[in-house]
Amino acid sequence: MRAEGFQTVRRILCVFPRYTSSFGTFEHAYPLTDGVKGFMPPQGLLLIAAYLPADWPVRFVDENLQPAAKEDFEWAEAVLVSGMHIQRTQMNDICRRAHAHDLPVALGGPSVSACPDYYPSFDYLHVGELGDATDELFRILSADCSRPERQVVLTTKDRLAMSEFPIPAYELADTRKYLLGSIQYSSGCPYQCEFCDIPGLYGRNPRLKTPQQIIAELDRLRECGMSDTIYFVDDNFIGNRKAAMDLLPHLVEWQKRTGYITRLACEATLNIAKRPEILEKMKEAMFVTVFCGIETPDPDALKAMHKDHNMMVPILEGIQTINSYGMEVVSGIIMGLDTDKPGTADALLDFVEQSRIPLLTINLLQALPKTPLWDRLEKEGRLINDEVAEGRDSNVDFLMPYDEVISNWKRAMAIAYEPARLFERYLYQCEYTYNQRLKVPVADELKTWPNIRRALIMLRNIFWKVGVLGDYKRVFWKFALGRLRKGDIEGLIGSTLIAHHLIEFARAATSGRQNASNYSIRLREAAVPAE
Repeated sequence: MRAEGFQTVRRILCVFPRYTSSFGTFEHAYPLTDGVKGFMPPQGLLLIAAYLPADWPVRFVDENLQPAAKEDFEWAEAVLVSGMHIQRTQMNDICRRAHAHDLPVALGGPSVSACPDYYPSFDYLHVGELGDATDELFRILSADCSRPERQVVLTTKDRLAMSEFPIPAYELADTRKYLLGSIQYSSGCPYQCEFCDIPGLYGRNPRLKTPQQIIAELDRLRECGMSDTIYFVDDNFIGNRKAAMDLLPHLVEWQKRTGYITRLACEATLNIAKRPEILEKMKEAMFVTVFCGIETPDPDALKAMHKDHNMMVPILEGIQTINSYGMEVVSGIIMGLDTDKPGTADALLDFVEQSRIPLLTINLLQALPKTPLWDRLEKEGRLINDEVAEGRDSNVDFLMPYDEVISNWKRAMAIAYEPARLFERYLYQCEYTYNQRLKVPVADELKTWPNIRRALIMLRNIFWKVGVLGDYKRVFWKFALGRLRKGDIEGLIGSTLIAHHLIEFARAATSGRQNASNYSIRLREAAVPAE
């Protein structure tokens, strides 16, 4: 479906901002690949590009790959921008550059929907999801593409049903330059974790696309060159368990039709471990990674943050169950909780060792608007505003001394991502978890020279930049030679790519060159430069 009924044709430039470096940007892995320069294609902006009137020319620029050029701004009649809190500085910079060409700029996405006051310079603020506000924005631009005298805020009241969403304009993105593909099945989450803004932004009753839409999007991604790993960016893949079960057989059939060359990944609550029927179908559909917001191994802390569903099964047992279906668990972890104690860092490190999870996004607690946490801390007088918080990594007045929390965070990061410990956890994943995956014949598509050449390029880069130039080469070669002896090239490449990023990022973080939270109010310049 596209927006319709607009008489005047407009040239639209869609610009996605650079990321500030974080756990999830993986930029330290890019030099080891065959040309990757970005994490994932941005779903939201590509969706908007696909929803634009069919006769409106559109250009898409992801500044993680390359900056928008002077010629792009000169060509455009209006600029559309979207992004998250971590991209706030970069979004405002895009606005400044567009205004230098006297172009109207509209901003949408999760950050502005939660915090419109962060963006006083934009001409139009689109608050909420795709819907009547989107149509109104297009109507305004169609009628008059000059900049308004004062900022206009458009708020979605009537959301477009996800079953009517167009296929995102993947063809506008250089999909081969991304580490992962991205796809969205649902929006919203039924749970109300205290720190999470998803229910406030997108609701507790997950909205859904049809399985037919998802298969069409997967086919389009393949047509556009993305066939490695595709990540379901849903807030909770099993937010509607029945819907997930309805979708999975379609994914299984799609994998059989296309030869199982694509790996799938998603985000889900840990109580997925109590659903063997879902896990079995996910295994058949070649899901290989599940991000779980474990947050903390402390039951008291989980109760306090209203994440009791993480205790429906013992956490370590739940992780083991998911691993047994061939899926690696990636975990979100939060430090700086009210329940933290002097021994919290040690307990977390014990959990890391016992769980054998390689990748844990260890963040400091940050209070986000539209969350119960924000409301509670505001009542308690424990929110720290931007002016007072200069130089801090959190807007929360912790119950423990701030310096002690930061010290514990740095120690946890340094030990968790010490190379020998990290590669030991990846060895477990290779030896146990990955071996539980569905065994399928190697597809002819994977035996082609371009695919073999790509693997050889990555091996060359890994051997040279890590095995020769790296300062943890002994640890690496011990791991790599073991994988080579077993013919596990995929495990060697995949594990080393992510491990290298985690090691380098943790070193930067513990030395103070990175924020202690993906949502830090201490804004930094983008550390993922576009070429």
